[in-house]
Amino acid sequence: MAGRRVLAVAVTAAVAAGCLVACGGDKPATDAKAELQIWVRKPPGSNTEKTDQQLAAAFTAKTGVPAKVTALFDDFETKLQQAAAQKKLPDIVINDTDRLGGLVKQGLVREVDRATLAGQADLTPSSWQAATGADGKIYGVPFSAQSFALFIRKDWREKLGLQTPKTWADMDALAKAFTAGDPDGNGRPDTYGYVIPASTKRGYTSWYFASLLWSAGGDFLTGADGKFTPAINNPQSLVAVQELTKQFCTDKSVVPGSVTAETTQAHPLFETGKGGIYLTGPYNMARFDKNLGKDKYEVVALPPGPGGKSVSLAEGENVYLMAGSANPAGQTKFAEYATSVDGQTLGMAGDTDGNVVRLPVNSKVDMAAVRKDTRWQLFAGIYQDGARYVPVVPDWTPFRQSAADTLNGLVADCAADPKTALDKLAQTFTDELTKQGAKA
Repeated sequence: MAGRRVLAVAVTAAVAAGCLVACGGDKPATDAKAELQIWVRKPPGSNTEKTDQQLAAAFTAKTGVPAKVTALFDDFETKLQQAAAQKKLPDIVINDTDRLGGLVKQGLVREVDRATLAGQADLTPSSWQAATGADGKIYGVPFSAQSFALFIRKDWREKLGLQTPKTWADMDALAKAFTAGDPDGNGRPDTYGYVIPASTKRGYTSWYFASLLWSAGGDFLTGADGKFTPAINNPQSLVAVQELTKQFCTDKSVVPGSVTAETTQAHPLFETGKGGIYLTGPYNMARFDKNLGKDKYEVVALPPGPGGKSVSLAEGENVYLMAGSANPAGQTKFAEYATSVDGQTLGMAGDTDGNVVRLPVNSKVDMAAVRKDTRWQLFAGIYQDGARYVPVVPDWTPFRQSAADTLNGLVADCAADPKTALDKLAQTFTDELTKQGAKA
């Protein structure tokens, strides 16, 4: 671990020292015909990579600007840091909305002049919110949005004679029944309730936990006008953490090995019959339809929590215009095309598992005309009815990671005290807010 930290520090230092040149300090001669290098966080060889390639090809056909897509998935952020240190940043990066703060902090992206962007008024206000930094400036162009819902093994539920959960108590009861009731009928104790990607990598534990936290009435931070105080150790947040630890430690209704599972390991646990309840995104529907069978599962909104509401994490991806590009005009043209009706429609990929646009951010897109699967409307409704993005701080990544480390520690060590751990996390949040100049 020490060697890894040294490498991380070295890369970060190289980025900081070299960013004046690599990221636009010495601007290269512009070339409107220069090929755009586009990095996407997608598994190489996947159908989503193919869709991104089709999007780039359609963009080139329309504008004449050449473009090349590179799909990377494992250690995407590390590879981007290395490219910055080597002064070889791509021109475009399509990546998660919550990565905006870190990219801005390191000077890896350029500010976007929204007013000059063709079609910008057609993009939804909430999607622009996810492209806006803590300083109120815009550093990305919205590309895709999404919310999350429960995927439940309907065949298991019906076999056990249980109803669709309406409360968290119902949800936990269903998970325990899936764990103890042999819902697949094979006579072996090899099924479980919850599938949870609880790895600390990329902060997955806190990413998953966010919907539970907000539905319980808790929060990571509280504040306004860019000034915050920790809320992660308030009573409502503690209730949410106790719910999570109960699933792992008391009910033991979570698939074993979840404490180290990322989403790439979690998805197969649901579709191969290891777990029967999975809070995940709409991008998995086509995959599960194919690998599990559409008739074997159902998709429902997360039941209201102790806070009285069902609140989903809102997420998505932005098109980031990377600093120091030799073709800034081409960058802008790509962002305009990717967010146009044509670009969004192509990115949605119908009802297939190649979708790179989950919910369109362009208000002129008629999703029902592109997708015949009405389950997408459930996710659209969840997104529109109060889904929440993470707090807008200068850099969310340290908060996400420290929360993941704490939560993962609690579910991995059932003897740990949640209140003590949350109080310590709140102090970590306070220190980070102070460091970022965002403390109230």
